[in-house]
Amino acid sequence: MRDKRQKFVELAEARVNKALKDVQLIGNLSNKSAYEFNEADVRKIFGALQKGLESAKARFSKENEDAGGEFRL
Repeated sequence: MRDKRQKFVELAEARVNKALKDVQLIGNLSNKSAYEFNEADVRKIFGALQKGLESAKARFSKENEDAGGEFRL
């Protein structure tokens, strides 16, 4: 049983740290001198992220929850 806990901790730390880094990279897209975007784009990005987080969170309390899908602008 200890091996399952150890594996969970290792994977959770690595995956959450990667996700946080990726969120930071998304934040870098706010640089208006390098990128052009509108409010609809921002709403789509953060709506998709929120939906993905809600889906992942639900999987901790429910079995067989759909993973979501691929994000596209």
